[in-house]
Amino acid sequence: MSDARSGTTVTVTSKGQATIPKEFREKLQIDTPGRVRFVENEHGEVVVRPVKRPSELRGALASETEAEESATELLRKERARDKNRTDGKHGLSERNE
Repeated sequence: MSDARSGTTVTVTSKGQATIPKEFREKLQIDTPGRVRFVENEHGEVVVRPVKRPSELRGALASETEAEESATELLRKERARDKNRTDGKHGLSERNE
């Protein structure tokens, strides 16, 4: 397998499946079986991020302070960013209603 910086080529099956090479699974701490999320960054590059299992998240929110934003507010902001990014790609602007 080639160096991670120069890239690694994998085959995509007719069902759209590809195997993530072991070196990347280890580096990103992706469990098998597991889940990943594909995210497009501001440069148009697709980034693979591991998705944590619900059991790994237990208690994570309990340590947050009340001064931090709620999960609902964070989701609203993320959706607004996604909408703005999509609208910008399609030449749409925000309507004044």
